This record gives sequence, C-alpha cells and structure tokens, in this order.
Amino acid sequence: MKIQIIFVINQAVNVDRLFNRKTHIFWYSISLCALLFILNWLKLRLVIIDHAFEIYAGAIALIFTGLGIWLALKLTKPKVKTVVVEQPVYITQHNFVLNEQELNKLQISKRELEVLQLMSEGLSNQEMADRLFLSVSTIKTHANNLFGKLDVTRRTQAISKGKQLGLIR
Repeated sequence: MKIQIIFVINQAVNVDRLFNRKTHIFWYSISLCALLFILNWLKLRLVIIDHAFEIYAGAIALIFTGLGIWLALKLTKPKVKTVVVEQPVYITQHNFVLNEQELNKLQISKRELEVLQLMSEGLSNQEMADRLFLSVSTIKTHANNLFGKLDVTRRTQAISKGKQLGLIR
C-alpha cells in the first residue's frame, strides 16, 4: 500500500513540473513573436520612409493599370445583346398533302403558292422570275400579296407560316 501512494504522489509532481515547463515555453514563444512583430514593423517603417517616392509611384501605377483594364473591358464589350428566340420546328411528312382548306381560307392563288414554294427553296427574286417565266416586279408583287395574306413581314416568316399551315413542305 505504501508503494502505491508514493507512486500517485510522484505522478502528481511530474504533471505539475510538465505543466510549469509548458507555460514557460508558451510565454517565451509569445514574447518572441511579439519581438519579431515589432522588429518587422520597425523595418517596414524604415523602408517606407526611405523609399516613399517609389512606393507611392508603384501604388499609382497599380491603380492606373487596374483602371485601364476595367476601361478596356467596358469599351470592348459588345453593345448588342443576343436574344435567343425559340420557335417550334414542324416535321415534314414524306407524303405531303396540301391543306386546301387553309389555301381557300387565305385566298392564295396558285401562282402565289408557287412563289412561296420557291421562296422555301431559297431562291432569289431573279431566280424565281427565270423559273416561272415572269418579271422580277411580278414576283415582288406576288411576294407582297403573300406577306399580306399570311400576315408576315419577312420571307423567313412566310416560309415558317406556310409550313405551319400545311401549304408547303
């Protein structure tokens, strides 16, 4: 029993010594850190005082470089905003059937239907006139009549509406 009690007392003393040693090390390291911080601060002050012009010139150069990059990005940015318009795509059938009901409802003539079909093939007014043996002004008249009847303003809109109504492939 005596041996066990002495061992417990010795352990308590060892822990206290260890704790004491660690606190000394801790305070020593804190004081070294504070000393290093003060020395670096004094060295930095000395550098700033000795080289004040160079530091200010460098700071101004950095500010103007940043300003130049920002201004260049603003000036080269495109002013046109891209807008994506989604339109339904109509799948053409292999066995195309002309929608006679829509054709009669819109009162589109056979010649105007031919012009619409040639428009969908991507032909110009001159090419359509050559193929149909008409003048260019007659083709333009048929195209304008088509635009009015289909209630569109462009060829692409007319082609899209013609496909949608089942007038062309």
